Amino acid sequence: MLFTDRPLRLGTRGSPLALAQAHMTARALCAVHGWAEGAVQIVTVQTSGDRIQDRALADIGGKALWTKELDRALVAGEIDFAVHSMKDVETLRPDAFHIAAMLPRADVRDRLVGVANFDALPANPLVGTSSPRRAAQVKRLRPDATITLFRGNVATRLAKLEAGEVHATLLAAAGLDRLDQHDVGTTIPIDLMLPAPSQGAVGIETLAANDAVVAALAAINDLDTFDAVMAERGVLKGLGGTCHSPIAALARVEADGLYLIAEIISPDGQETVREEAQLGRANEAAAEAIGQALLERASPALRALFEG
Repeated sequence: MLFTDRPLRLGTRGSPLALAQAHMTARALCAVHGWAEGAVQIVTVQTSGDRIQDRALADIGGKALWTKELDRALVAGEIDFAVHSMKDVETLRPDAFHIAAMLPRADVRDRLVGVANFDALPANPLVGTSSPRRAAQVKRLRPDATITLFRGNVATRLAKLEAGEVHATLLAAAGLDRLDQHDVGTTIPIDLMLPAPSQGAVGIETLAANDAVVAALAAINDLDTFDAVMAERGVLKGLGGTCHSPIAALARVEADGLYLIAEIISPDGQETVREEAQLGRANEAAAEAIGQALLERASPALRALFEG
């Protein structure tokens, strides 16, 4: 054990999915290091993103609402490391924090819940989502759709759907699978809806200066997931995107590096700019260049979403 006098403290949000991911991380650490059960203590930290549910994330501070309380707990020494859904981690992180590991990536796709497919939606359907990316992709497929804000954890969104507030919603397959809800919804092919950057990936972060914890976490790092996700985050950096910006990206590991697909979409779904490229692993500059190339090809209206 790193600390003979106490367990390692793993900070996490308190949602059922976040807790499931924290337990996955704790089990992986104990298994790889041969630690006894209880060597990792899970500490629940409530975040602003969990407290505020009636407004779009972009309107209340963006992705930092998922991380800032966990960051504060790390700096205060209340936790030793934190677990995140990587798609909820802002692109530019303070130098004090280090993404030390990622677990093997789960299903990257979305699921459509409420109907079997987009053609099965009624005319002028109401679709619930808080994701600008999903909203734009739905509008691309069904221009007659109206998008309404849908926030909350998986159970909350499914309850809203069951209550008839919308005709359908979209959820990440990875989250549903981690909650053992494998039979919920219809999986959407990637060529129909490219996922969000980092979707399906769980990341573990600690203080960059904490060498002992960084080393312990490195033992559970899945390098294929790490390299792919960091490439997708590189696209985000090149775009300078915000939570208002509809962005999709997916990198896949190949024998000679990564194959990366990325796109930006106008909110009404009528304009899509897409780039595909092969690049080497750990080549953030090349990934950033792909994001910049998307902007160069976009219309002024779409480019404006990424400015300022």
